[in-house]
Amino acid sequence: MPTVDLPDGLFRGWGPALAADVPDTVTVADHLGVEHLLVTRHALVREVLADPVTWRPDNALDAVTPVPVAALRILAGHRFRLPPTLANNAGPSHPEIRSLVAEALHPERVAAQQPWLTGLVDERVGRLAAGLAAGATVDLHAGLAADLPLLVLSRLVELPDAPVDVVKEFARAALELFWAPLDADRQQALAVEVGRFHRVLREFAATGGGLAARLRAAGHPPDVVVGALFFLLVAGQETTSQFLTLLLHRLTGEPTVLAGLRAGTTPVADVVEEGLRLEPPIVTWRRVATVDTTLGGTPVRRGTSVVLWLARAGRDPAVVAEPAHFRPGQRGSRRHLAFGAGAHRCVGAQLARMEAAVVVARTAELLAGVEVVRPPWCPDNLTFRMPDAFLVRRADRP
Repeated sequence: MPTVDLPDGLFRGWGPALAADVPDTVTVADHLGVEHLLVTRHALVREVLADPVTWRPDNALDAVTPVPVAALRILAGHRFRLPPTLANNAGPSHPEIRSLVAEALHPERVAAQQPWLTGLVDERVGRLAAGLAAGATVDLHAGLAADLPLLVLSRLVELPDAPVDVVKEFARAALELFWAPLDADRQQALAVEVGRFHRVLREFAATGGGLAARLRAAGHPPDVVVGALFFLLVAGQETTSQFLTLLLHRLTGEPTVLAGLRAGTTPVADVVEEGLRLEPPIVTWRRVATVDTTLGGTPVRRGTSVVLWLARAGRDPAVVAEPAHFRPGQRGSRRHLAFGAGAHRCVGAQLARMEAAVVVARTAELLAGVEVVRPPWCPDNLTFRMPDAFLVRRADRP
């Protein structure tokens, strides 16, 4: 079925450009025979997010590519389930679960981690600077950004004591399994990895302390505890590490911004917000219409899948003075929807901002003296950018 271009930033269909950088225009087509409503205008995206009754989050964690029977059997063998907990929960249990997670990520607890995180970032920046001075090409993703959010999150919510690389592999596997276009063989391989780690989470949910213990004490069943931990390990750290890498890459191409940071004339917080607007790690999010309704004057049938293009909303000229340019502090810069809005707004927003502010402040000097050897590459994915290695070297090297 051909795409129908609707007024006011709505499109019916699907487009591979969703996973890429935001172009000025978009061409979309139906995906797997399912009709989607793609919402791009800031006001309309916010309208949907603010109304969880008309636009429920039930499909937020549905696999973009339907999981075949063979992969479902693998997941079932690991007793894998994702009951409504956080992002996919519009039921009465959501406020209490969210409250317990928010307590673990309270701004005062987040702020208490800043000195420790600053020391860790300084240590890593020092090693990277030494490598650059010696003429080496260094990886700012692996050497700085990849595991920082996981290390901080582990301290805040007392996550399972699993090797960092194992948790990172699981998180990326989950993002690929549920949000990427895949063939059956790849789905089976990812199901094995996700299922195995789900078993680890289930054991921790039954005996672990911290957030897991508080969820159990509140009377939530094991599957809900596991689901909350699953979502935190994906959305609570992987998205932030992605954002850090994307922002570092963006800043290497913004010499004026770097100069302002080094001189102390450009506020770090403004840089972080402009980064969230232009380089959000979560490109889209989903909702489903619960009733026959309208959006922006367009009829929407009950059951319609709605794809909210958060990245495009951040470049809406009705909101931002210079939508395509990195201008920290410009009008509308902080009105981005990188953390969503409404009842399901990202509960870890304060944590992500703190981590990004530390990294930006402590790397400005380093970034000013490098050139990009290999920019981060992002695979095809409906919702997540998932950048990989980001290689740089000293700019004065041949």
